[in-house]
Amino acid sequence: MELTVEPWADAYQLLPGQTCVVVTHSPTEDGSWSGTLRRDEPFQVDHRRDSVTVWANGNCFHLSDMAGGAIDAADWECPVQSGDPEK
Repeated sequence: MELTVEPWADAYQLLPGQTCVVVTHSPTEDGSWSGTLRRDEPFQVDHRRDSVTVWANGNCFHLSDMAGGAIDAADWECPVQSGDPEK
């Protein structure tokens, strides 16, 4: 299965049974989200048979496994990943 994180068009191949976590950071100081289909939602997820697209409405993202291990370490200026999944 392919995971694409938009709007960056970053694509990842997920192995059968693999689960990953997308963490995004609010683009505003007050922690609000612009949303795509609904206001104040940090994500929009589109499912298809062979792929999933996650629209992360923050200014950057981290991708990790369920245990918190980094799958993709952000190479742009993004806050250090913390235990808070939406800030």
